[in-house]
Amino acid sequence: MKPQAEKEVEQASAAAVLQRAVEIMARLRAPGGCPWDREQTFDSIKPYTLEETYEVFDAIERRAWPELKDELGDLLLQVLFYAQMAAEAGYFDLRDVAENLNAKLVRRHPHVFGDAQATDSSAVLRNWEQIKVEEKKATNPDASLLDGIPRSMPATLEATKLGSKAAKVGFDWPDANGLFAKLAEEIAELHAEIERNDADRVEAEFGDLLFTAMNLARHLKVDAESALRRSNAKFRARFAAMELAAGGAAALQALTAEELERLWEAAKAAEYKNERKQQGTPSA
Repeated sequence: MKPQAEKEVEQASAAAVLQRAVEIMARLRAPGGCPWDREQTFDSIKPYTLEETYEVFDAIERRAWPELKDELGDLLLQVLFYAQMAAEAGYFDLRDVAENLNAKLVRRHPHVFGDAQATDSSAVLRNWEQIKVEEKKATNPDASLLDGIPRSMPATLEATKLGSKAAKVGFDWPDANGLFAKLAEEIAELHAEIERNDADRVEAEFGDLLFTAMNLARHLKVDAESALRRSNAKFRARFAAMELAAGGAAALQALTAEELERLWEAAKAAEYKNERKQQGTPSA
């Protein structure tokens, strides 16, 4: 464990480095600074924030730690950008952002900074949610339990959070079995609308199917976004193996559906064999 004096020096150094970043951002936005940076607005920066967030996810999933350091810096840049534009408009500055965060962390961790008890992570989450509810009631007594979930977040994440919030008051399936039955029901309803050839209803029923799938993932404690990204990566790898086996992407177009299916199954078999080899499990 590092001595307290050494910790204080490191904290002071980190603060100085962050202050330097704030100063650089202010210089870029100032008259005579960077023309591109000066032209940006809250709305124009939003796509970059989303892009940088996904690049952070990608680096974590690949365990690319040096890249993660760079990507986190890029994500921090987004925070600096928003805070600088807000300071210019007189809304708030980075100090206000940090102070607000500090107060929130202390307020929502009464088991660390107060007298509350929380012996496990489940208790911590219950306390956290209860404190959030009380905070919202204080500012807006008529607020819905779901109002705090942004409509602009990815739909899969929004669906998961909606189900999770509703579950806090007992509005939920008792277990995953009920969701499997609900999935079957939604699939049947989707089939019915497809037969009626009603495009609007097909979209609505497909949405219901996806919403149910997101809630099933929540019950199974599976991160739906990570699970789908994993399947995407699997599809990429198998399709690349098909292209290689066929002699290139163009060659695939000349194959029949049955030939394509055989290539797909061969790619799956090779992938499975490789996984077993890496795990040290003898092939069957």
